[in-house]
Amino acid sequence: MRLRPILALLLVLAVAVVPACLLQIPVMAQETGEAGKGDIPPLPRPRPDPDSLPQRTAPAGNQGSDTPATDAITALTSAPQPVTLTASITPDGPAIPEGLVWRVFDTVPDATGELALVAKSELGQPTVQLPPGEYVVHVAYGRAQTSEPLSVAPGANQKTFVLEAGALRLNAAVTDDIAIPPDLSTFDILTSGDEGSRTPIAEAVRPNDIVTLNAGTYHIVSHFGTINAVVRADLRVEAGQLTDATLYHHASQVSFKLVSEAGGEAIADVEWTVKAAAGETLFTELGAFPSTVLAEGDYVVLAKQGEQVFDLEFQVRPGPAQEIEVLTTVY
Repeated sequence: MRLRPILALLLVLAVAVVPACLLQIPVMAQETGEAGKGDIPPLPRPRPDPDSLPQRTAPAGNQGSDTPATDAITALTSAPQPVTLTASITPDGPAIPEGLVWRVFDTVPDATGELALVAKSELGQPTVQLPPGEYVVHVAYGRAQTSEPLSVAPGANQKTFVLEAGALRLNAAVTDDIAIPPDLSTFDILTSGDEGSRTPIAEAVRPNDIVTLNAGTYHIVSHFGTINAVVRADLRVEAGQLTDATLYHHASQVSFKLVSEAGGEAIADVEWTVKAAAGETLFTELGAFPSTVLAEGDYVVLAKQGEQVFDLEFQVRPGPAQEIEVLTTVY
């Protein structure tokens, strides 16, 4: 029974020799009730930098397979959607009902480097089916045209194009009293600017033809005949308006005949050559009564009949048609 005092003494001695640093007892934090709220606010959770995160890879068993939800989204975003296209001449003008040519191009070049044509229509207000994405739409109305980008989204799509177009109607005459026969008159329409930078827009346009153009200034070349009777002018076309213009030529129609006496019968089988004053050959023809159109100026005509050649100097003045007689008796 004397062992209990001895054990108590040994315990006291053990505590006395333990270093003080080893007696620190950690305090475990406990969640408190309402009285403890607000004492130590919780620390915010850090947001990792997305660029520092490792790339996520799909599990090996799921590679190459889509979920039903993904399939549904893909089908919705790739299915063709209705796109209604409308064009007007001016911003406040009515829709053009007909005469339009629509072309829709993809924005990604094909193997040839060109934008692929994905849709075309000649209706006034077509509705085309296009998958959602980016496109370029070109619309032409006569010679007037415009191109704009188009974004197609899921659902109904609609886009209106403003052409800012006008029209041009051309005529030609020698004077107010002398009209030029329609079969001898044509017009070329080019872009304005320096001669070397002009681009042809319409060629061999006939008198009174109405040509639709984008609003702007154009260079007009009027041809009377096919040789040297040419007149040029710059004309302005206004949006929504028809511009009428008449160009006047300093030229005349000229016909030739070889006769043995003044006012006599034309001799057949004659080879004709007309030269400018500088010697340039302008016209050749075989026949008894050839005709052409020449600009105002001085000329020489040669009439060859068999081995004989007859020539005559003559002048062309603006006015009614002229008849030039070459007399064989002069020679």
